Amino acid sequence: MMSSSPDGSTGRLVLGVARSANDNAWRERLNDAQALTAATISQREGLPDVLARVMAARGVAAPAAQDFLNPSLKTLMPDPSTLVGMDAAVARVADAVQAGTRIAIFGDYDVDGATSSAVLASYLRWVGLDPVIHIPDRIIEGYGPNGPAIEALHQSGARLLVTVDCGSTSFEAFESARRLGLDVVVIDHHQVGEELPSVAALVNPNRQDDLSGQGHLAAVGVTFLFLVGLNRELRRRGAFPGGRQPDLMQLLDLVALGTVCDVVPLQGLNRAYVMRGLDVMARRGNAGLSALADVARVNGPPAPYHLGFLLGPRINAGGRIGDAALGARLLTCGAADEARAIAERLNQLNQERQAMEALMLEQAEAQAVVALANEDPAVLLTGSEEWHPGIVGLLASRLKEAHRRPSFAIAFDSEGRGTGSGRSIQGVDLGRAVRKAVDLKLLVKGGGHAMAAGLTVERSRLGDLAAFFAEILSAEVEAASAKRELKIDGALTATGASVEFLQLLEKAGPYGAGHAEPVFVFPAHRVKFADVVGNGHVRVTLAAGDGASLKAICFKAEDKPHGKMLLHNRGGALHVAGTLSIDTWQGVPKAQLRILDVADPQKVRV
Repeated sequence: MMSSSPDGSTGRLVLGVARSANDNAWRERLNDAQALTAATISQREGLPDVLARVMAARGVAAPAAQDFLNPSLKTLMPDPSTLVGMDAAVARVADAVQAGTRIAIFGDYDVDGATSSAVLASYLRWVGLDPVIHIPDRIIEGYGPNGPAIEALHQSGARLLVTVDCGSTSFEAFESARRLGLDVVVIDHHQVGEELPSVAALVNPNRQDDLSGQGHLAAVGVTFLFLVGLNRELRRRGAFPGGRQPDLMQLLDLVALGTVCDVVPLQGLNRAYVMRGLDVMARRGNAGLSALADVARVNGPPAPYHLGFLLGPRINAGGRIGDAALGARLLTCGAADEARAIAERLNQLNQERQAMEALMLEQAEAQAVVALANEDPAVLLTGSEEWHPGIVGLLASRLKEAHRRPSFAIAFDSEGRGTGSGRSIQGVDLGRAVRKAVDLKLLVKGGGHAMAAGLTVERSRLGDLAAFFAEILSAEVEAASAKRELKIDGALTATGASVEFLQLLEKAGPYGAGHAEPVFVFPAHRVKFADVVGNGHVRVTLAAGDGASLKAICFKAEDKPHGKMLLHNRGGALHVAGTLSIDTWQGVPKAQLRILDVADPQKVRV
């Protein structure tokens, strides 16, 4: 039987760790039922036990094991026509392609918007059009289509507007388009209400009348489905001279990038998109992506980590503090020299963003410490007139991680109106709370989902807002904070953490949102070496009892409990938990551990 903690959590304690350096209980991810499934998978498919256990812990049923290990786009991709509005969208754009109509693409300023725009633009160029891409300025234009931008696109000759990763709620902007006689097709994935704007076609698997079951897709995934439908329709119309069709598979590197960076669940079709997209990316066919990988120093075959933490932030830097259109320009760039120049500019902007973030985070932390000491708020509210609006979401995320409670960071203007972003913890629906605050007139506007929200607020209403959050969220925050667990997939030694073992684990990948990366513990390994490198990272060498060693890194942990424990226990033995990856340095692949938590073997039950 599984042990059960006083707070109702289930799962056996791993190594008896009830309280780690980061105040987590270490518990087995695999439950008893899943353990039986793992045994069946291992026996039926002839797979190693550890691979079967990782699969079963992520919900893979025994009959689905082979399909899971070999995800097929052909098998997992639905008929595009099952999405509401798809046939109308395909027909309208196919008409434009055949008529040579000037098409304008309007995308969001994040990675999903940039990749969606680039995927669509690349295809339209392949079929003979010259589309224009417009990415709005985060500060000046805000999110989504707007009247002035639409008027400018129409004046430049556009006669069809296709919005990607936005547009499902752009009623006023599309009224401007209607007055101009500009047709609109929307391709989106955001949550929407019952009322939708009047346009030629609106494709969104999250619209309430869509029963396709594809609501987990990022916008770039929906855009790719649209192109599958468009390609089929143009083929039916005989629009490809000589029968030569565009190779849609070449676009999967961009689809993978947008999917990973939008943090949608890596399950089903999304997982197939990413697996196939990583293979395409490894061939370096996209000049912009290749240049960005070079300046970001991506070593070895691309992995979801590279997409989410090295490539994505650099594209986002353009939208946060620079030219929002740089990302889409990079991803559609065919010339190596131009691609290199844009990539270096994005890299520079990312460095500037990191410096701004560090200063803003220091100020936000100071505000958080005062608030926690005086009030212990259910939701942290921080803000300043000196903060850049493009970085507040990153601040909120850092505050949430550091203090284990929902957090907002707000950039105020000189008139006292603030634009803020919030991030929540599992079990606390922040978007619902923000929508209620809007209904009560505590906010100028706001919205979001359970884990992230945005708002506009007057500084004079901050006290009322804090009181409201305390009233409706305190119980949820207290309950969620009490469950501090790190799920563990198994125990290893430095000897067992081999490249061959990691190549085996990759068969159950790629890992990311909704498909958790396996976490392993290394029991009582000696901290052979530990020091601080870079921006507060702790570099470590662990040694097993047989003398085998394993290189490890603990990111931004110099001043964190687990980082301090590593540095203070040089030469001593610690339980260490983390995720493994293959680090390719100078062409030689080696296993590396990313440390998430540590525990003192002598004090695990404190």
